[in-house]
Formats: sequence, C-alpha cells, structure tokens
Amino acid sequence: MGNRYAVLGAGLQGTAAAYDMGRFGDADSILLLDRQERCARRQAERINQLLGREIARGETIDVRDGGDVEHKLQGVDATLSAVPYFFNPAIAMACIHAGSHMCDLGGNTDVSKRVVSMNEDAKAAGVSIVPDCGLAPGLGNTLAVYGMSRMDEVDTVHIRCGGLPQDPKPPLNYKVVFNIAGLTNEYFGEATFLRHGKITSVNTFSELEDIEFDAPVGRCEAFVTSGGTSTCPWTFEGRVKEYDYKTVRYPGHYERFKVMHELGLLDLKPIELRGGQKIVPRDVFHAVVSPRLSFPEDKDLVVLRVSVAGRREGHDFKTVLEVMDFEDEATGFSAMQRTTGWSASIVSIMQARGEITPGATSLEVAVDGAKFVEEFKKRGIRFTESAQRVLSGD
Repeated sequence: MGNRYAVLGAGLQGTAAAYDMGRFGDADSILLLDRQERCARRQAERINQLLGREIARGETIDVRDGGDVEHKLQGVDATLSAVPYFFNPAIAMACIHAGSHMCDLGGNTDVSKRVVSMNEDAKAAGVSIVPDCGLAPGLGNTLAVYGMSRMDEVDTVHIRCGGLPQDPKPPLNYKVVFNIAGLTNEYFGEATFLRHGKITSVNTFSELEDIEFDAPVGRCEAFVTSGGTSTCPWTFEGRVKEYDYKTVRYPGHYERFKVMHELGLLDLKPIELRGGQKIVPRDVFHAVVSPRLSFPEDKDLVVLRVSVAGRREGHDFKTVLEVMDFEDEATGFSAMQRTTGWSASIVSIMQARGEITPGATSLEVAVDGAKFVEEFKKRGIRFTESAQRVLSGD
C-alpha cells in the first residue's frame, strides 16, 4: 500500500511538489487543495497528464477554517503547506488533530518558532511537523547540515542563493519568481546570523559582496536579506563561529532597489493624500511594480552555493556544495518551482515513510542531510560537491 499525500495551495510551488510526490513518493493518492476549486482541479489534471496516471484530485478548502482543514486531512499520511506562512501554525495544529505529518514552505522565522513550539502535542499524536522546507529557508540549510556532517569541527557556514531570470532585463535585472510581498519582506528588516559564535542581528540590504558562478550566470552580487537562516543560528549557537545567508542578484540590482527604499516607496507607515485618503507606500509599490517585473514568458534559473569551512582529521578543510537549475521545457516547471517545491516534497516523502521522528522540530534537526542529498540527486538538478584541504596561507 502506498502513501496518501495532501498539498495545501495549488499555486506554482504546491503543484510542483504534488508532481514530485507522484513521481518519487510511492503515492497512492495526492489531494490538491485550494480556495479556488477550479484551480485545484486544473492543476490536478495537469499532474495526472504529466505522470500518465490518475493519482491527483483537486478540491476546495478554506485554510482559515481549522475544522475544514482537519476534516479534509483525515486519512492523509503527509501534508505539505504551500500557502502563505502566516496560516501555518493553525494548519500544523489541524494536522496534529488529523494525525497527518506536515511540512511547509515557511519564510518567516518567528512563525516557524511558533510551529516548533507544538512539539509535545505533535509527539503525543505521533506525527512529525517540520517548518521552513522550501529553497531558502529550506534546501540551503539542509545542504549546510550535510556539509557540516562532513567535518569534525565547523567554523563557518555561508549560504548564497538567488532566483534569477535567464535573460535579465532593465530596470532591475530581475524577474518576480514568487509573491512580491515576500520579496520586499525579505529585503527590509533584520536578519539573524551567528557571528563569533553568538546570535547577531544584522540589517538587511547591507554587506554587499561580489560573487562569481559558472556560465551562463557569471558575475553577480550578494547582500543580506532576512529569513534565509531560519532557526539555524539558535540551533548551532556556540558550535559554529559564523552562519549567514545572502541573496544573489545580477550586478546593479542592489543599488537601484536601495534608492527606492531610501525614497520611502517601501515604507509601511500610511501616508495621507489630498482629500484625506490614506495609503501604504509599499502596497502601492507592489501594485505598480509587480506586473512590470513579471516577464511571464521569460525563463528563470536558480543558483545556490553553500560553503562550509572547518577541520577534518586534524586538517583545515572547506566543502562547497552548489546547485544550478533551469526551467524545464518538458514539464513546464520553472527552476524556482523545482528547487522549492521539490525540496519540500522530499521532506514530506521522508515523513510519509516514517524517516522523521514524531514531534515539531526545526528542519536542521529533523532531516538527515545525507539522506536528503541522496533523494535530491534523483531529481536531475545540477548538483556539485567539492572538498579540499586548506593549506596554510590559502
């Protein structure tokens, strides 16, 4: 008997995750749930066509209604939440009551901490709950854990990740590959890192650096954004000297976006217009800019580099793990869908197989990095691993 899965949210990432479950998850059934029934049914049919069998079905759901979520998840082995992060605590509790394992795409560390706080309830129900399982946070941190497992001692972990257009266009050399509100949320505020072994808050949109990738990507820039480290700084405090995350963009993006911020176009405090009407500048920015950065016909790519330095067998070593992915013409899934949705799907599949211990646990503790990498390599995504001894003076 195979596994029964549910995916909440029939958008880009949820659809990609459901497809991956059908391909690799020993699935008997996949329930694709969305507030728009027509969308859920359409995407379920797409999955069935790609897989060549009737395995997915689409239904409507109201994720704001815990009773509805719990009812729909009865008999489901593992659930993946691909809806906005603020729904995840209530969804996690509904999954506990329904007896279904659950993971999510996450994106907000405070919310993920709330999910992890349900540990005792999840243990009592015999289910595993794992937040922040997408690309970043998600894949980057899991590869970091894998790289750390190759060392006897770890000094530094640096994660650099970006979703980029294959053909960058002005004005920002960027293509929106997920909700623009999520983008601006990551760009402004504070990030949490480890510096000198201690929890440290760092301003986002700072610490600009140059970074080089293999062709066709080439030279890029990277800067501090929030959320990418998830709960890892707290997990590894005192064990790792530095643990940080930066977002990768094409050259020039940083300066252009920073100007808009400095002009107040991304402020959250309402301003009053003539006539007394109040608006939030960031809401206007989202409405005006998002359609101008969508470029729906343009293909995307994803780059991810995780560098881990420390000691192995008494010698200084550095391990570099790198992912580079492109939109897949055969299935129509973008690079962002493949690296985000499929990464979360792998966790969900591990849960359905009983490979993750019951309880509500952070990703870096719950998931075995080596097992994850073994599964990830099956997806046909370009992945390289290099390790070298660092000689004195390098």
